[in-house]
Amino acid sequence: MVPRVLSAEVPAHVGERITIAGWVHRRRELKSVTFLVVRDRAGLAQVVLPAGPAPAEETVVRVQGLVVANDQAPGGAELTEAELTQLSGPACPPPFDLYRPTVNATLPTILDHAPTTLRHPLLRAGFEVAAASAAGFRTAMTAAGCTEIFTPKIVESATEGGANVFRLDYFGRHAYLAQSPQFYKQAMVGVFERVFEVGPVFRAEPHDTGRHLAQYASLDAELGFITDHFDVMPYCRDAVAGMADMVRERAEEAMRTLAATLPKVPAEIPHLHFTDAMAMISAATGEDVTGEADLAPAHERWLSDWAVREHGSELLFVTGYPLDSKPFYTHPDPNRPRYSNGFDLLFRGTEIVTGGQRLHRHEDYLAALAARGLDPAPFAGYLQVFRHGMPPHGGFAMGLERWTAQLTGAANVRQVTLFPRDLHRLSP
Repeated sequence: MVPRVLSAEVPAHVGERITIAGWVHRRRELKSVTFLVVRDRAGLAQVVLPAGPAPAEETVVRVQGLVVANDQAPGGAELTEAELTQLSGPACPPPFDLYRPTVNATLPTILDHAPTTLRHPLLRAGFEVAAASAAGFRTAMTAAGCTEIFTPKIVESATEGGANVFRLDYFGRHAYLAQSPQFYKQAMVGVFERVFEVGPVFRAEPHDTGRHLAQYASLDAELGFITDHFDVMPYCRDAVAGMADMVRERAEEAMRTLAATLPKVPAEIPHLHFTDAMAMISAATGEDVTGEADLAPAHERWLSDWAVREHGSELLFVTGYPLDSKPFYTHPDPNRPRYSNGFDLLFRGTEIVTGGQRLHRHEDYLAALAARGLDPAPFAGYLQVFRHGMPPHGGFAMGLERWTAQLTGAANVRQVTLFPRDLHRLSP
């Protein structure tokens, strides 16, 4: 058997006999000849066969043939004198033609048949971007001296102290799916000083929007020996820059397929305090939002447009959110205790990162829980680490799917989520 060659490598083998394998992407049966386009993980290759019936689209085949130059074929070369072997039974028709350049199907149809529909180059491309992004995050955080960790996703208490958790039976005891790796990554700062994780998180939030999921992939980092949240923000900036660089390196063709563009990440991302942001929005829109505790989606879009106009940046940090809107472990601003040493990062009109400085003294945690009327007992396993000396620390978290959606221009985060889980969907 002649060794297999990927479709993208076919033009380098003109004059040689090679083997390709993949799915029948398209077939054209003419009077005197049949053309097959075969799809593999690297792209498309054209095969010329004698006239006659050809395998149906999505049938898996292996083809051995002679490579000849042809400017009309994908990549400028095709296989002739071909011998074809079917490696699967005849494929059933997909819910829509996967060879067409556009996708004429609703999102529910795409998701209901995802194992097949995601074979379409346009739908697959977003996941290539996501994979490159995750690799870029890992590279950037490793370069920053962080150790990658892998933490439990079944926990005994709610990370954020709220009600939006999935409860489960754990051998007769109540347990929860983790809302974030926050507790564990803070604990590991006491071991490694700097850590990061890429893993699933679970939020039982009753949202039915184009930006919320019940399960998503979270990119988390935590850094010890900081002064405040402004020490964390440059690392967040470097993570985003690293992700963009890796997409450029590994998923450039996918970005072209999606007609998507990468942001120019400035050396220092502009930042704006929450109170200043709300005052600007009130002045510009006539809407009094100065008493709000968080940014509405419309406000995020307004601020992103402002950052592009004023700073030429598609990225903007908003700092100092009201402390009441942040989790109990968030460090207050020493000069403005009603506000936090926290930040969000906006990208193209949507918040993609949240982060900040954490409390690090045991007595401060007890006070923060008491202020919110929370019983410290369920958090005993978490709180113990702060009794044994923890440095000032902080970190951030980014939802991979939301980042990918903003980067690729997807209208709904489910378009770039493998088998999404939300209010209504539990399969496939």
